[in-house]
Amino acid sequence: MLSEEVCSTQIKSALPGLHRSLMDIVGAINRPELDQAMLEMAGLSLEPALFTPLVLIAKFGPIGVVNLAGRVGRDYTTVSRQVARLEELGLVSRQISLTDRRMREAVITQKGKIATDAINEAREQIALTLFQGWSRDDFDQLVRLMRMLADGLNKTPGGSA
Repeated sequence: MLSEEVCSTQIKSALPGLHRSLMDIVGAINRPELDQAMLEMAGLSLEPALFTPLVLIAKFGPIGVVNLAGRVGRDYTTVSRQVARLEELGLVSRQISLTDRRMREAVITQKGKIATDAINEAREQIALTLFQGWSRDDFDQLVRLMRMLADGLNKTPGGSA
Protein backbone atom coordinates (compact mmCIF):
# COMPACT_ATOMS: atom_id res chain seq x y z
CA MET A 1 0.00 0.00 0.00
CA LEU A 2 1.39 3.39 -0.98
CA SER A 3 1.50 6.23 1.50
CA GLU A 4 -0.95 9.05 0.86
CA GLU A 5 1.92 11.40 -0.02
CA VAL A 6 3.39 9.02 -2.63
CA CYS A 7 -0.07 8.38 -4.05
CA SER A 8 -0.78 12.13 -4.33
CA THR A 9 2.58 12.66 -6.05
CA GLN A 10 1.86 9.88 -8.52
CA ILE A 11 -1.63 11.22 -9.20
CA LYS A 12 -0.28 14.73 -9.78
CA SER A 13 2.38 13.50 -12.18
CA ALA A 14 -0.10 11.33 -14.12
CA LEU A 15 -2.89 13.95 -14.32
CA PRO A 16 -1.66 15.65 -17.53
CA GLY A 17 -1.71 12.30 -19.35
CA LEU A 18 -5.13 11.43 -17.93
CA HIS A 19 -6.48 14.85 -18.88
CA ARG A 20 -5.12 14.49 -22.40
CA SER A 21 -6.73 11.04 -22.74
CA LEU A 22 -10.06 12.37 -21.51
CA MET A 23 -9.91 15.32 -23.89
CA ASP A 24 -9.10 12.95 -26.77
CA ILE A 25 -12.07 10.74 -25.82
CA VAL A 26 -14.46 13.69 -25.49
CA GLY A 27 -13.21 15.07 -28.81
CA ALA A 28 -13.71 11.74 -30.55
CA ILE A 29 -17.18 11.23 -29.08
CA ASN A 30 -18.24 14.77 -30.01
CA ARG A 31 -17.12 14.47 -33.64
CA PRO A 32 -20.15 15.10 -35.86
CA GLU A 33 -18.76 12.50 -38.28
CA LEU A 34 -19.26 9.79 -35.66
CA ASP A 35 -22.89 10.81 -35.13
CA GLN A 36 -23.41 10.89 -38.89
CA ALA A 37 -21.85 7.45 -39.29
CA MET A 38 -24.14 6.01 -36.61
CA LEU A 39 -27.17 7.64 -38.24
CA GLU A 40 -26.21 6.17 -41.61
CA MET A 41 -25.56 2.72 -40.12
CA ALA A 42 -28.95 2.95 -38.39
CA GLY A 43 -30.61 3.87 -41.69
CA LEU A 44 -31.86 7.19 -40.32
CA SER A 45 -31.95 10.58 -41.98
CA LEU A 46 -31.97 12.93 -39.03
CA GLU A 47 -30.51 16.38 -38.68
CA PRO A 48 -27.15 15.83 -36.96
CA ALA A 49 -27.91 18.48 -34.31
CA LEU A 50 -30.86 16.35 -33.14
CA PHE A 51 -28.80 13.20 -32.62
CA THR A 52 -27.51 13.87 -29.10
CA PRO A 53 -30.76 15.26 -27.65
CA LEU A 54 -32.67 12.27 -29.05
CA VAL A 55 -30.24 9.76 -27.56
CA LEU A 56 -30.22 11.52 -24.18
CA ILE A 57 -34.02 11.75 -24.04
CA ALA A 58 -34.18 8.01 -24.72
CA LYS A 59 -31.60 7.35 -22.00
CA PHE A 60 -32.68 9.81 -19.29
CA GLY A 61 -36.28 10.68 -20.13
CA PRO A 62 -38.62 11.91 -19.05
CA ILE A 63 -36.28 14.88 -18.84
CA GLY A 64 -36.79 18.62 -18.67
CA VAL A 65 -35.20 20.91 -21.22
CA VAL A 66 -33.01 22.65 -18.61
CA ASN A 67 -31.57 19.31 -17.45
CA LEU A 68 -31.14 18.19 -21.06
CA ALA A 69 -29.38 21.46 -21.94
CA GLY A 70 -26.96 20.88 -19.05
CA ARG A 71 -26.18 17.40 -20.30
CA VAL A 72 -25.47 18.51 -23.88
CA GLY A 73 -23.66 21.71 -22.90
CA ARG A 74 -25.92 23.99 -24.92
CA ASP A 75 -28.18 26.85 -23.94
CA TYR A 76 -31.81 26.24 -23.00
CA THR A 77 -33.28 27.99 -26.05
CA THR A 78 -31.26 25.91 -28.53
CA VAL A 79 -32.22 22.66 -26.82
CA SER A 80 -35.85 23.76 -26.56
CA ARG A 81 -35.93 24.26 -30.34
CA GLN A 82 -34.28 20.86 -30.87
CA VAL A 83 -36.85 19.15 -28.64
CA ALA A 84 -39.64 20.93 -30.51
CA ARG A 85 -38.19 19.64 -33.78
CA LEU A 86 -37.93 16.10 -32.40
CA GLU A 87 -41.55 16.42 -31.33
CA GLU A 88 -42.56 17.56 -34.85
CA LEU A 89 -40.82 14.45 -36.22
CA GLY A 90 -42.77 12.25 -33.81
CA LEU A 91 -39.62 11.00 -32.08
CA VAL A 92 -40.40 12.55 -28.69
CA SER A 93 -43.42 13.93 -26.94
CA ARG A 94 -43.73 16.34 -24.06
CA GLN A 95 -45.67 15.64 -20.92
CA ILE A 96 -46.34 17.37 -17.63
CA SER A 97 -43.74 16.43 -15.03
CA LEU A 98 -44.98 14.09 -12.33
CA THR A 99 -42.82 15.84 -9.73
CA ASP A 100 -43.39 19.49 -10.75
CA ARG A 101 -46.65 20.17 -12.57
CA ARG A 102 -45.24 23.49 -13.85
CA MET A 103 -42.62 21.68 -15.93
CA ARG A 104 -42.92 19.81 -19.19
CA GLU A 105 -40.59 16.91 -19.84
CA ALA A 106 -39.51 15.23 -23.05
CA VAL A 107 -40.10 11.51 -23.35
CA ILE A 108 -39.26 9.14 -26.17
CA THR A 109 -42.13 7.92 -28.38
CA GLN A 110 -42.45 4.48 -29.92
CA LYS A 111 -41.12 5.90 -33.20
CA GLY A 112 -38.22 7.46 -31.28
CA LYS A 113 -37.50 4.17 -29.52
CA ILE A 114 -37.30 2.38 -32.86
CA ALA A 115 -34.83 5.03 -34.04
CA THR A 116 -32.70 4.89 -30.89
CA ASP A 117 -32.72 1.08 -30.93
CA ALA A 118 -31.25 1.27 -34.45
CA ILE A 119 -28.67 3.82 -33.22
CA ASN A 120 -27.78 1.50 -30.33
CA GLU A 121 -27.23 -1.36 -32.77
CA ALA A 122 -24.94 0.87 -34.85
CA ARG A 123 -23.04 1.90 -31.70
CA GLU A 124 -22.68 -1.77 -30.80
CA GLN A 125 -21.16 -2.55 -34.22
CA ILE A 126 -18.69 0.31 -33.84
CA ALA A 127 -17.78 -0.88 -30.33
CA LEU A 128 -17.25 -4.47 -31.48
CA THR A 129 -14.75 -3.20 -34.03
CA LEU A 130 -13.13 -0.83 -31.53
CA PHE A 131 -12.64 -3.48 -28.84
CA GLN A 132 -11.66 -6.30 -31.18
CA GLY A 133 -8.45 -7.77 -29.86
CA TRP A 134 -8.97 -6.58 -26.28
CA SER A 135 -8.86 -9.23 -23.58
CA ARG A 136 -12.02 -9.82 -21.57
CA ASP A 137 -10.14 -8.70 -18.44
CA ASP A 138 -8.98 -5.43 -20.05
CA PHE A 139 -12.50 -4.67 -21.25
CA ASP A 140 -14.06 -5.49 -17.87
CA GLN A 141 -11.50 -3.28 -16.12
CA LEU A 142 -12.24 -0.43 -18.52
CA VAL A 143 -15.98 -0.69 -17.82
CA ARG A 144 -15.41 -0.81 -14.05
CA LEU A 145 -12.94 2.08 -14.01
CA MET A 146 -15.03 4.25 -16.33
CA ARG A 147 -18.00 3.76 -13.98
CA MET A 148 -15.82 4.77 -11.02
CA LEU A 149 -14.63 7.85 -12.93
CA ALA A 150 -18.15 8.84 -13.97
CA ASP A 151 -19.45 8.41 -10.41
CA GLY A 152 -16.57 10.45 -9.04
CA LEU A 153 -17.08 13.23 -11.59
CA ASN A 154 -20.76 13.38 -10.69
CA LYS A 155 -19.79 13.97 -7.05
CA THR A 156 -17.49 16.90 -7.81
CA PRO A 157 -18.76 20.49 -7.50
CA GLY A 158 -20.99 21.15 -10.49
CA GLY A 159 -20.61 17.54 -11.59
CA SER A 160 -24.11 16.17 -11.20
CA ALA A 161 -26.31 16.52 -14.22
